[in-house]
Amino acid sequence: MAMVPFTGSYTLDDVQFLLKPIAVLDTPVEIKESMIQSGRKHYSEMLTHESLPSDEYLNLFHQAMALNQDRMAEHLLTLAERILATRAGGITLVSLARAGTPVGVLLKHVLKRYSGQEAAHYSISIIRDIGIDQNALRFILQSHSAESLVFVDGWTGKGVIARQLENSLDDFAVSDGIKIPAELYVLTDLSGFAAVAASSEDYLIPSSILNATVSGLTSRSVYDKNQLSPDDFHGCLYYGQFVRQDLSKYFIEAILGRTDSIWKKKRARKSTVAELDCRQLQSVSRQFLQWIAGRYGITDYNHIKPGIGEATRVLLRRQAQLLLLQETESEATRHLHWLAQSKSIPVEIISNLPYRAAALIKEVKT
Repeated sequence: MAMVPFTGSYTLDDVQFLLKPIAVLDTPVEIKESMIQSGRKHYSEMLTHESLPSDEYLNLFHQAMALNQDRMAEHLLTLAERILATRAGGITLVSLARAGTPVGVLLKHVLKRYSGQEAAHYSISIIRDIGIDQNALRFILQSHSAESLVFVDGWTGKGVIARQLENSLDDFAVSDGIKIPAELYVLTDLSGFAAVAASSEDYLIPSSILNATVSGLTSRSVYDKNQLSPDDFHGCLYYGQFVRQDLSKYFIEAILGRTDSIWKKKRARKSTVAELDCRQLQSVSRQFLQWIAGRYGITDYNHIKPGIGEATRVLLRRQAQLLLLQETESEATRHLHWLAQSKSIPVEIISNLPYRAAALIKEVKT
């Protein structure tokens, strides 16, 4: 294998990123959107360089921590229980970079702390339309069994990545002759496509508010064939210049600081997790997409991003046309209000929205 793993701003005890740090040109959002929608370039070939969040926006992150760190800690414990129940022969966490990375780091520590279970943790690239990084899978399978792999992400929106994972692993079974269970484990499953989820609630996962500074200072994955050889892992940009502002370790320590009391409460009440009605969640997702596409004349479902996490990504990284909110005032969507206002993006309140928020990507002339 041509590339050795690196850890970003985490430690080896947290994660190994199976990504290759490369230089990536800064593509302004407007140009990137035009290139994507015209089909001239895939989104994974370009990156708009991140800037540091303002103090005002950082305050919103800390408010999100105060609001939901206990809920996230409880969901992590629930997910860890389900992993232990389904991976009796050993656990290899494979988080999907980048939103899955902090979740994977936390799960690794939770598993060790409350069950004594050691788990390796790798974070790898999966890209819509391109698939999972097969070189990264091969690297992992040199040391771990296919049955031990647990794919981890933060949430599902429309289920695109869950379906991409299934398709990619089908292709891998053909190309490499190894069948890996296409099971995605998430904190919250809005669309009903995850194999295991702790919740289906559209809540504000605090790490979704920030970019690289809560994800080991790494960018989302980049697939640039001009810089990557056939044996390389997918690429990423490492934001080493943000090291003083990095909150990645703070986030892990803060959430882990809440798990002890939550764990004791869970043990005392011996709570059980209700099984999610995946068919119902999928039905709601389909109806929502059809309704929004018809209402706003949207021809590409990729331009509809349901849920707080997906809406946050759009407002941070894409050209947004409109932000849809369920309520005028909600702590869970305060950061979205701030982002929309700062970028002059209109906001529409729809009380019967099935999610707390959704964002529409602007369809640009190409």
